Amino acid sequence: MLNNKQYKKNGGAAMMILLFFFIIISMTILLGIVTPVVRELKISGDSLDSRKSYFMAESGIEDMIYRVKNGMDAGSIGEDRTIFIDGEFFPIPTVLTDGIGGKKTITIQGDVESRQRTVSTSLTTSSGVSFNYGVLVGQGGVYLDSGKVYGNLYANGPITASSSGSNIISGSAISANSPGLISDQSNGSGTPSYDVLFGNNNTTQDVAQSFQVSTESPLNKIQLYVKKVGSPSNAIVKIVNDGGGKPGTTVLALGTLSASAVTTSYGWINISLSSNPLLLTGSTYWLVIDASTSNNKYYTIGASNGGYANGLAKIGQQGGTWNNTTPSGLDYFFNLYLGGLNGIIAGDGQWNTLKIGTEPNSVVYANTVNSVNTTGAIYCQSGIYNSKTCDKSRPDPVYIDFPVSDANVEEWQEEALSGGVYSGNYTVDSSGATLGPKKINGNLTVSSGGTLTVSGNLWVTGNLVLNGGGHIRLASSYGENDAVIVSDGTINVSGGGGATGSGTEGSFIMLYTKNNSSSAATVNGGAGAMIIYAPFGTLNFSGGASLKEATAYKINISGNSSITYESGLSNNNFSSGPSGSWSIDSWGESQ
Repeated sequence: MLNNKQYKKNGGAAMMILLFFFIIISMTILLGIVTPVVRELKISGDSLDSRKSYFMAESGIEDMIYRVKNGMDAGSIGEDRTIFIDGEFFPIPTVLTDGIGGKKTITIQGDVESRQRTVSTSLTTSSGVSFNYGVLVGQGGVYLDSGKVYGNLYANGPITASSSGSNIISGSAISANSPGLISDQSNGSGTPSYDVLFGNNNTTQDVAQSFQVSTESPLNKIQLYVKKVGSPSNAIVKIVNDGGGKPGTTVLALGTLSASAVTTSYGWINISLSSNPLLLTGSTYWLVIDASTSNNKYYTIGASNGGYANGLAKIGQQGGTWNNTTPSGLDYFFNLYLGGLNGIIAGDGQWNTLKIGTEPNSVVYANTVNSVNTTGAIYCQSGIYNSKTCDKSRPDPVYIDFPVSDANVEEWQEEALSGGVYSGNYTVDSSGATLGPKKINGNLTVSSGGTLTVSGNLWVTGNLVLNGGGHIRLASSYGENDAVIVSDGTINVSGGGGATGSGTEGSFIMLYTKNNSSSAATVNGGAGAMIIYAPFGTLNFSGGASLKEATAYKINISGNSSITYESGLSNNNFSSGPSGSWSIDSWGESQ
């Protein structure tokens, strides 16, 4: 048996051994608990750093979009910058890439503790040059002789049809009262002697010009000679009464100064009105441009000293204080057009020769409506109807201006000129060619089955001819954007000639002519995904041809030809020329 002394000795050793094992086991358990926690803490820290990197890149993208959309200096857009997070400044490397067709791609990398996240966005131009009607026509009106319009038709002149064949307008047909061809009141021509800035702060927010008319007649159209800095918002144009030598508070008519129609160079901008107020001789009225304010996005209007005898210019704020110009006695450059002829929609006296409104909610709308077959409502003041009754609840429809301004066209020409000048006639045959931007001092002909790939806007000083199976298409890099070929001469599309966009849905090409003759543009067969634009002359459309949209001073449609409006045309993006807003094409993490 163990004596008491030996028992105590052996028991103490055992306790030490047990304590040792207890410590080992406890440490093992503790490490088993702590190690995952440490690992999770590290992962959490990495995740937090990664999220910080992502938020840095996102914030940088938002800042860049703001700078691009607001027309800030190119230098400040492309530079790498820093961002402040958690009490520290971090660099955000930035890459800005300009693509063909006006696209911009922005790529920004966030980097916190080497946890890198990259975000990219693609921006496309949204110029505001939009086409909301299958056919938009000037004061020359539309004549259908076995012609069809699939979509809406808006004319600032008469809409008439012959008795031969079937004439169809599937959507609404509207004939507005046309403004006079000669302005009743005007001031300014050439280079302005003075430039008056407005929309840049509260004291120079708005401008106003008083006037009197020489003829008692409705006001139909206004023209203003303006340019812009940056990308200001649209401005409201008002015709108001006189309030003791300054603009009053009674609004007689409203219109919109579209920012997309204004460029950085002076140009005459047309303003259509929401109503046509009857202006009286001997009364003073005011033309007010009511703008929003911004220090770096504003307008400039041309002015002369003492050039207009029937009024004077003011600057200030509508509803607030009006002041004299500096120097005093200036008059702004403007034109006022009074009423011309009443709008009319008419067949030739036989009910089935002009059918309108096969689409839901379509209407026939004009001052006078005669001999029209429609299932929709007729809004008019007089005329001859079949079983329909004229609804006189609406006032006559008003003049609507064309979506492209002269200033827009000048910018397109400048963009074409930036690519150099080709002297002489340019012909594309079966071997094909790629061209643009470029100015051609001569004719442009695409024939013999050849294909012209347009890589930038073109300006042709002669005629544009597309025949013999010739084809014009946009370069694939245009994507959803559109391009323009401007011709000083005539446009002739025939013999199976046609045009298409970039291959991306919603892309089109516009053929624009400045010619003012009765044969400014002729389309006989062929055509395709193109827009024909002849604001000063006549577009003759025949031979079974088809277009996506047509705008002209006057249009003749015959030979079972058709114009098919596509909803996408209401958001066309002509990537050069009119500067407007930018739309986000894509946005997401790229790495």
